[in-house]
Amino acid sequence: MIPRRSLLGTLAVSLAAPSVAGSQTPKTLRFVPNSDLAVLDPIWTTAYVTRNHGLMVFDTLYGQDAAYVAQPQMVEGHEVAADGLRWTLKLRSGLKFHDNTPVLARDCVASIRRWGVRDGFGQRLMAATEELSAPDDHTIVFRLRQPFPQLPDALGKGTNNLCAIMPERLAATDPFKQVSEMVGSGPYRFLANERVPGAKAVYTRFADYVPRSGTASFMAGPKLAKLDRVEWLTMTDPTAASGALRSGEIDWWELPPPDLLPLLRRDRNLTVEVQDPNGYIGVLRINHLNAPFNDPRVRRALLGVINQAEYMQAAVGDDRSAWRDGVGFFCPDTPMANTAGMEVLTAPRNLDKARAEIAAAGHAGAPVTILTATDLPILDAIGQVTGDLMRKLGFQVEYIATDFGTLIQRRASKEPLAKGGWSALSYFTGGLDTASPVTNTPLWSNAAAAAPGWPTSERIEALRTAWIAAPDLAAQKAVAEKLQVQALQDVPYYPLGQYLFATSYRSNLKGVGKVFPTFWGIEKA
Repeated sequence: MIPRRSLLGTLAVSLAAPSVAGSQTPKTLRFVPNSDLAVLDPIWTTAYVTRNHGLMVFDTLYGQDAAYVAQPQMVEGHEVAADGLRWTLKLRSGLKFHDNTPVLARDCVASIRRWGVRDGFGQRLMAATEELSAPDDHTIVFRLRQPFPQLPDALGKGTNNLCAIMPERLAATDPFKQVSEMVGSGPYRFLANERVPGAKAVYTRFADYVPRSGTASFMAGPKLAKLDRVEWLTMTDPTAASGALRSGEIDWWELPPPDLLPLLRRDRNLTVEVQDPNGYIGVLRINHLNAPFNDPRVRRALLGVINQAEYMQAAVGDDRSAWRDGVGFFCPDTPMANTAGMEVLTAPRNLDKARAEIAAAGHAGAPVTILTATDLPILDAIGQVTGDLMRKLGFQVEYIATDFGTLIQRRASKEPLAKGGWSALSYFTGGLDTASPVTNTPLWSNAAAAAPGWPTSERIEALRTAWIAAPDLAAQKAVAEKLQVQALQDVPYYPLGQYLFATSYRSNLKGVGKVFPTFWGIEKA
């Protein structure tokens, strides 16, 4: 879920603390992230802003390229035994941490172990691992219980949690406690003494970073730091952020709200573009523990009335270039996206049919509790669409509109409605997160281990396991089609469409990458 203060009017902090005014050297970039950098440890949280920070400071063993294929990054390469049960990874030579100590295989092993406790993909990998060792300073060995063809994809994914490589002394930290000292081997160093919590984070170029050869492509290839200094400034007032960008006091605003985009587009000194082709995916999450949505017949009835275009128009507006409907359980234009079974979501909507199916299941007029967040306008908008839909279906709707923090607290409740439980809520999640069955957490259907909503589907879980074991892309795609068909039967959640949000930066910035903010390859002309 997108963290609090991340969309539409919640983006940033006051110019008063600290001021962004002042001279800038050509090699300093000032950036306004989509939310405050409250947590620094990329293993500890799934916040996107922390992931983006983590990729400045830390490097990864593999990195996804623009085609979503994991390529060697910190490793020179790997060898796989004929039976697929032994992977031998070789580190590139000369890698160094920011504290001037060499990157050793034992650092990587400790980092992988810590990450594997917190991350879903990591948990799957570690469950398949009999032994993880560092027989020498440059060799990492996985001895597996069963083949795990997607080992590089797990270690190099761009979704949370990030498998960030840090010194062994830091990676020894309890995975459920935060690492506070930011020492990585990435292209930028974090300046802890200049951090102002809630307002500012500062990075400088790491002169001893060892880029790999080749062509930069998303998270893969050489990460050339061409800026001497990068300052992240949290700003709460969108109008002030817009003014700072247009005046040149800041260089890049990650996520301007849609209503300010026309103003920014009229400024010839600014570039406004969709940086992330994956965008955000809308999600209607239902609670599988409480009636009526514990009944699969009711869940399937809603498939015929969910109108993705209505949700996207409410959230983003009428500009069709900013959103897409006809979206399934995998992010559009990523390798697993498919059309299997999609007729149930794209056929003409039929409220009468859905009401009849709900009545036949014995749930006509059932009480439902809808949660929404009023302090995030984009979530408030889709929450209202959900509430209106539930009323049209004849449910007795209790509509709970609160701030996002209160919603998150109530979302964790497994109690019945009468004791503070809930029925449904609507939110957005990163499109890249929904690109695979492992990183798409709303798809997980492993009961108590699933995200709030707690769906249970042995078939979905069996297919997710089969996808991990699939030996090649063609086999993965075949499993993804079966998964989508099964998800349309069991309905762990409803996809609500794709929001293709825009970013804006000064036109003298060259080399701004795609997907999410990275700071290698960027120059100021």
